Amino acid sequence: MCTVSTLFIVATPIGNLDDFSPRAVSVLNAADYIACEDTRTSSRLLKHYGIHTPTFSFHQHNEHKKVHYVLQLLEGNQSVALISDAGMPGISDPGFLAIREARKKGYPVEVIPGADAVTTALVSSGLPTERYIFEGFLPHKKGRQKRIQALIDEQRTVVFYESPHRILKLLGEIEEHLGADRMVAVCRELTKKFEEVQRGLAKDVRLVFAKRESIKGEIVVVIAGKGYTE
Repeated sequence: MCTVSTLFIVATPIGNLDDFSPRAVSVLNAADYIACEDTRTSSRLLKHYGIHTPTFSFHQHNEHKKVHYVLQLLEGNQSVALISDAGMPGISDPGFLAIREARKKGYPVEVIPGADAVTTALVSSGLPTERYIFEGFLPHKKGRQKRIQALIDEQRTVVFYESPHRILKLLGEIEEHLGADRMVAVCRELTKKFEEVQRGLAKDVRLVFAKRESIKGEIVVVIAGKGYTE
């Protein structure tokens, strides 16, 4: 049973629907409303688990406006569960503003953990995991080179999200600024049918993808810190 006036942050599967926990299903069933990054995308997950809770959209383009709606629901003793299309809300997805404002207003915020692309890729990469930083998505243009150059002397493992349309560009930038012999792992379509991890020197991994006619899917790039060798 959901606590009245609670904002639940619920992690959703990053690919395989079977990675959804019984607790997450219970919370979504008991909540008064579900705030979805994309209601159409979320409908597949909700239908799979027989969840019929009312939904509304909550995405990067309406987040500022919808935060006030979420607060209104909480003020009306309604519980709200926030989900993104995949993974944990607030991690390169909408959620931070709602969590911050709910906390400021004194409403309980409860996180329901689950699948996470960052740690899944990090562990799968076979690169050091004891110290790492997550950089999210790089800017498309302005500030991109500066962000990469700032990592030249970084000794911790670095994790990026990247689009399939820019993965070759990123691998080329890693070669140019961090070194062609820097160890990397490109993790694509994690937990899905065609999951793939290409691991090796940046120059070699870039050649693997450069030979392909097309590159598709969700991608996480893991880069070894400076000085790491095998």
